[in-house]
Amino acid sequence: MRLLSCAMFLCATATFVVAADDFKLEPGFTLIFNGKNLDGWQQKGAGKDGKPVLLEGKTEAFDKRYVVKDGELIIDPAVKGDRYIETVTPVSGDFTIRFDFKPDDKCNNDLLFLGTKFDINPTAKNLKIKVGEWNKMEIVAKGGTVTYTINSEAAGTKKTTMEKGPFTVRAEFGGIAIKNVRINNTK
Repeated sequence: MRLLSCAMFLCATATFVVAADDFKLEPGFTLIFNGKNLDGWQQKGAGKDGKPVLLEGKTEAFDKRYVVKDGELIIDPAVKGDRYIETVTPVSGDFTIRFDFKPDDKCNNDLLFLGTKFDINPTAKNLKIKVGEWNKMEIVAKGGTVTYTINSEAAGTKKTTMEKGPFTVRAEFGGIAIKNVRINNTK
C-alpha cells in the first residue's frame, strides 16, 4: 500500500511539473525571445561608436548582467550597471505583448517602447506583483495608448509619444526572470 501511495504521489507531482512548464503559444502570436539565446536582440548603444551591438547567437549581454538560462532571460542583480537590451525589429501600430516574469524583492527594472516607460516594481502600492513567483504581464498598444495588465488586473495606462521603436528591457535594480515573451501585431 505504501508503494502504491508513493507511486501515486510521484505521478501527481510529475503531472503538476509538466503542466506548470507547459507553455503553448497562442494563435497569432510570435515569440520575440526564443528562450535559447538573444537572437533578435541587441545591446542598446553599447558599441564604441555608440551604436547597438547585435546579440545573435549569444546567451549573455553586458558581462552577464543579462543571461539566458533554462528558457528564461535573467537580469542578475549581482552584476551592477544600468543597462538596456532591445529588439532589433521595432514595434509599431496596434499590438499585444505578453510574458511571464518572476521578480525578486528588490526588483525595479523597466520596459520601454513607443516613448513610454513602465517600472516592474513589486513595492509599488498600485501593482499586485507577487515576489519570487511567476506573474503574467500583458501590454496592449492601441490607437496611441498603452495599457498594462499584471495578473489580470489593470496596472496602468500611458499615451505613446512615438509611432515606432524597439521593445526595450532595462536592467536597473534587483533581479528578475522573464520568459515566454511574445507579440501579436493586430495592424
